[in-house]
Amino acid sequence: MQQDAQSRLVENLMFFGRTLRAAGLPVGPGRILEAIRAVEAVGIGSREDFYWALHATLVDRREQRELFDQAFHLFWRNPQLLERMIAALLPSLRTEGEEARGKELSRRLAEALRSERDGAGMERDAEEQIEIDAVMTWSDREILRKVDFEKMSGAEVAAARRAIAEMRLPIMEVPTRRFRPDPGGRRIDMRATLRTALRSGGGIPLRRREPRRRHPPLVILCDISGSMSRYSRLVLHFMHAVTNDRDRVSTFLFGTRLTNITRLLRHRDVDVALEKVAATVEDWSGGTRIGKCLAEFNRVWSRRVLGQGALVLFITDGLDRDAAEGLSREMERLHKSCRRLIWLNPLLRYAGYEPKSQGARAILPHVDELRPVHNLESLADLTRVLSRPGIRRPEGKTALGMTAWMESLERETPQ
Repeated sequence: MQQDAQSRLVENLMFFGRTLRAAGLPVGPGRILEAIRAVEAVGIGSREDFYWALHATLVDRREQRELFDQAFHLFWRNPQLLERMIAALLPSLRTEGEEARGKELSRRLAEALRSERDGAGMERDAEEQIEIDAVMTWSDREILRKVDFEKMSGAEVAAARRAIAEMRLPIMEVPTRRFRPDPGGRRIDMRATLRTALRSGGGIPLRRREPRRRHPPLVILCDISGSMSRYSRLVLHFMHAVTNDRDRVSTFLFGTRLTNITRLLRHRDVDVALEKVAATVEDWSGGTRIGKCLAEFNRVWSRRVLGQGALVLFITDGLDRDAAEGLSREMERLHKSCRRLIWLNPLLRYAGYEPKSQGARAILPHVDELRPVHNLESLADLTRVLSRPGIRRPEGKTALGMTAWMESLERETPQ
């Protein structure tokens, strides 16, 4: 009997972990096993001990606490509560206990709870949801453009992925060292002129030429640490769309190590491509060693991918586990090796953001532009910025304060 009860507890823990994962928390099989071991260690005699045992193993970020707290009190208060909540069929749900405290259930948690329903009712709701998505109005799209990636519900994330797949990155063309014939060119082509004169045997018609123009190489370096997980997963869809839209695109992911995923993203099917990426990358949602990863990039890859005036998109929040050790030196080298270095930071969604972390302070002096990347609107702004020539900041000019820097970016961005 005791063994049967223990088996049911393990099943409930697995079900609870799946619910949290569906609500957006990064809960995998490893964490569920850790939760089971933690519960075995503390026992189930005390509800408070049980709560904190699960909290210690399933929560690793401050913003996840409220979602976990709601899920715990809903799931473990009554074994039949989940089915009763599903039967309510409301987009924003309140239980009797939660209503007394005036706390609304998280949208992502509500969707996660509803997603577990079985039978024909679930199929009908799924069909209705698909139909609503198909006839999304213009105002719905405008609202979706402004929703933070971290606050999106499951349906909004799916809609955002479809919108990202349709994005195009119109990077402006730049002159190269090679030339092409052009009657209106500014430079005289002496070789072509002399060859024409020898063939004609008469006058010397001047032949002119102009530099060839083409898109510069694009290099994307994306942080996949725990603090960036909600953003990096959607940015990966953007990277896939860009990689399949143009040539000479190189993509790298970094957390505690650097991984080149350029070939993996070449697959046309985004699901297959991201599945291969997930199987290859070993440091998802871990710590961040930005300086170490940049040192490896500068040593191994920079000469291969940063030739011909490459454009670099550096996507990170600047939080570094190694206290920015060697980061300033590697950022300076990266900046000197490319045409333009743009730092995309999701923390810029906060109006009062200041680069107080050591990593952010080391990065800021060596970037040409600093822009947010937290919703669809910020990605659309990025495509507009890359379609026009940017201003390269000389190294060492850090007199611009953070406020002046942000004001200058707002003036440049078209309304």
